[in-house]
Amino acid sequence: MFTVNAYAATSATEPLTRTSVERREVGPRDVLIEIKYVGICHSDIHHVRGDWGPVDYPVAPGHEITGVVTRVGSEVGKYAAGDRVGVGCLVDSCRTCDSCRKGEEQYCLNGSTLTYGSVDRDGTRTQGGYTTHIVVDEHFVVRVPAGVALDEAAPLLCAGITTYSPLHRWGAGPGKKVAIVGLGGLGHMGVKFAHALGAEVTVLSQSLKKMDDGLRLGADHYHATGDPTTFEELAGSFDLIVNTVSAKLDVDAYLSLLAVGGTMVNVGAPAEPLSLNVFSLLSRGRSYAGSSIGGIRETQEMLDFCGEHGIGAEVEVIPVEKTNEAYERVLASDVRYRFVIDIATLA
Repeated sequence: MFTVNAYAATSATEPLTRTSVERREVGPRDVLIEIKYVGICHSDIHHVRGDWGPVDYPVAPGHEITGVVTRVGSEVGKYAAGDRVGVGCLVDSCRTCDSCRKGEEQYCLNGSTLTYGSVDRDGTRTQGGYTTHIVVDEHFVVRVPAGVALDEAAPLLCAGITTYSPLHRWGAGPGKKVAIVGLGGLGHMGVKFAHALGAEVTVLSQSLKKMDDGLRLGADHYHATGDPTTFEELAGSFDLIVNTVSAKLDVDAYLSLLAVGGTMVNVGAPAEPLSLNVFSLLSRGRSYAGSSIGGIRETQEMLDFCGEHGIGAEVEVIPVEKTNEAYERVLASDVRYRFVIDIATLA
């Protein structure tokens, strides 16, 4: 084991602070990464504040990691020192179940190992990207294309793949009408991807205050869901709706916006249960689905797509000392559209 600098939570109520965490030594199939940037995901806040259950403190969150390989194990064949790489929400899985064999490690039937807050192979707790270095099995490392800056690439490892995966799976493309619900950290990536895939893109947001941004990012249309006439005007319009918000909403109202055979996919994770009237599905052959990040193969595909199309996240880069302030701003929806920590300020 060796020690690295970290910015971590020591309890659910105290601010994150400078400390250190332990990393395992580099094994035969491991990659040692010097972290350059890490995105701040809303999940980081939920986790360190204990919103999703008991937490083993201290914990350094962060699962939107980009950096440079500094050392590789003796059996590593995919990477070498100097490579630009990323690590997302997963650092291991069983690799033997049906899901893993299909390249869908996020749905590992025996439980994936999360980048932070999970039990690692050696029995220790995983620590995330609010640190200077991380050791990861090469299978769970992805390559960042040369055309994507490392700071703009960091949020792609969670926000990016979370929205790319359902758009890809449900066939967003030319001739398809796609609606993105919410224009935040997830939603702004959904707009960029749906546009690049060739779909006709509509943003559905509570108000019109971000309309200029939405159109600049690639939306063809922008509507306020706070206006009840929106649901009358757009009834039966969309082939696919991707809901990125984590707030409770009227599922039936949004399902009414789907065309015959259309699908609404939830990627946002509201704290409260959502309910629907089954006739909202039966009456037009509609579907309601969920989607969670993506497997390693699909994450690499997404990054390559970003390299080909010049896509990166809209980021505000901050020093590590502003992390606690950034948390409060995320909760207040005061970011356009993803905070990214410059880990050089932690060294």
